[in-house]
Amino acid sequence: MNELMQRQGHYLKAMGIDLWLERAPSVQNTSDWQKLEQTVASCQRCALHCTRKQTVFERGNREAKLMLIGEAPGAEEDKQGKPFVGRAGQLLDRIIAGVGLKPEEVYIANVLKCRPPNNRDPTAPEMAECGGYLEQQVAMVAPRLILALGRIAAHYLLGVSTPLSRLRGRPYIFAETQIPLWVSYHPAYLLRNPADKAKAYEDWLRVVQELLK
Repeated sequence: MNELMQRQGHYLKAMGIDLWLERAPSVQNTSDWQKLEQTVASCQRCALHCTRKQTVFERGNREAKLMLIGEAPGAEEDKQGKPFVGRAGQLLDRIIAGVGLKPEEVYIANVLKCRPPNNRDPTAPEMAECGGYLEQQVAMVAPRLILALGRIAAHYLLGVSTPLSRLRGRPYIFAETQIPLWVSYHPAYLLRNPADKAKAYEDWLRVVQELLK
């Protein structure tokens, strides 16, 4: 079991869930994006496949230095098949432009590839089932830096339950990849709590500074 799976196991245990879960099937050719996307599109590993319109795989440049990871698709993402295309996605695009980045300089994905009904929070078993696909995306993109957007994505990726306010402001390492991982607010949270946009801007400026090193 690799380090990420151990962290995920600790996360499940902390939530009182004792599970042994089969990992998502690996892609033999790591450059074969089409194969991975088709595998995700036909996935029935959890019950979310019964309620989705389509899977939501990616948006952005597969060779980007910065990878953004959210928690799960929403209603608009479920319709269009791309992450962060609803109101939160529009805010995310404004943030990206506001810190001087271009759309082709980022790669965007979610932990879950299917929308949870009524936009509820993802469950730990759902994230554990889907996480193998995200691991493969990270390995194939090989970004210089990962930015976790929101509490749920940060908790899953780091295997912790620390409040997001205490996770912000310093780098972590994503599993055994040695890729630096930073944490900031999810754009949907910022839509509900605009007073925290200044803090999010600080997070993003740190990320840009790290990319420029």
